[in-house]
Amino acid sequence: MAKWTPKHEAPEPLEGPVVATITGGTILWFVLFVVQIPFYGWYDDHGHTWWLWTCLAGGGLGLYGTWFVRKREATIKRNAAIKAAAEQAESAEPVKPVESETP
Repeated sequence: MAKWTPKHEAPEPLEGPVVATITGGTILWFVLFVVQIPFYGWYDDHGHTWWLWTCLAGGGLGLYGTWFVRKREATIKRNAAIKAAAEQAESAEPVKPVESETP
């Protein structure tokens, strides 16, 4: 069996409002869970209680995802600030020491 090799490079990842997207999805999972709670008896009778637990699991994983992407964005911003400071320090003219006259 031949090893698969890509024929072209992967595209750059899309950057956007990641925290807002994950937070919105998390809220949606929790809303779906809460909306389904009154119908627990029907779900239980028909063997569909997994729908409720799927929504609850989605909300829980969304909380972790929100924490994760917030940390990721903070790290990206911190690294960008460090890189910008390093580039600014490299581009600055070197400071010549001032020679003082001693009596």
